[in-house]
Amino acid sequence: MSEVVELDHVAIATDDIDALLTTLVGDLGGTVLFGGDGYGFRWVQTRLGDAATGMTVESLVVWRPEVDDFLARFLARHGGGTHHVTFKVPDLSAALDACRAAGVTPVGVRLEDPEWQEAFLQPRDAHGTVVQLAQTTDPRPVAEVLPRVAAEGPMGTPMWWPAPPTRAPQPVTLQHVVLGSPDRDATVDFFRDLLQGHVEAEDGSGTVLGWAGGGRIRVEDADRAGVLRLHATGTSPRTVTLAGVSLVVA
Repeated sequence: MSEVVELDHVAIATDDIDALLTTLVGDLGGTVLFGGDGYGFRWVQTRLGDAATGMTVESLVVWRPEVDDFLARFLARHGGGTHHVTFKVPDLSAALDACRAAGVTPVGVRLEDPEWQEAFLQPRDAHGTVVQLAQTTDPRPVAEVLPRVAAEGPMGTPMWWPAPPTRAPQPVTLQHVVLGSPDRDATVDFFRDLLQGHVEAEDGSGTVLGWAGGGRIRVEDADRAGVLRLHATGTSPRTVTLAGVSLVVA
């Protein structure tokens, strides 16, 4: 169990997992870590970076929508894109109490599985994006997972995803999830005060918040709230599309 709040990953919904993994691994040099099955979806996580820097992207695909059709409905409306950002918390019950005290109502609360408990904050409360809060007894820190993956390959329950291509020789490092906000101060307050982010940098158009484990959000002034793009660093500047999400390499 994590001892602090961590920005664990950003999740992207897709109806073409082959194309998404081809870009994440073959173009961006990501490392597939692990995956599995959920309620109405399957997932696989790919690291863009190493254990010290970077972030993890979770790819979501529809699976058994008769159990839960939330992802199928999302794809039907949006055709793919950023679905949520996940924060792992040391005490989900305490986090839910803090949300309610702040006037934020969690939804989709699932506490029955002690190994993975979760809840969600809706975009109207979370400044334009879905926030997942999760408490787990299996945190799988990247510093431990990467050496195992290097030696044994990705882990899965089951390993359902297609074999990705060879990794690009010059991998990029995912630095930020960039959120737009018409009220930057309020958005920064939300992620700092409720989700324990710390302000790392600020300039005339944006504020960067960071968490343990390397996860970062940059809040930029914009007319609309929500995810604007992902930002990465690498040796070859370019913009690629991840299931409708722009990832800018600079």
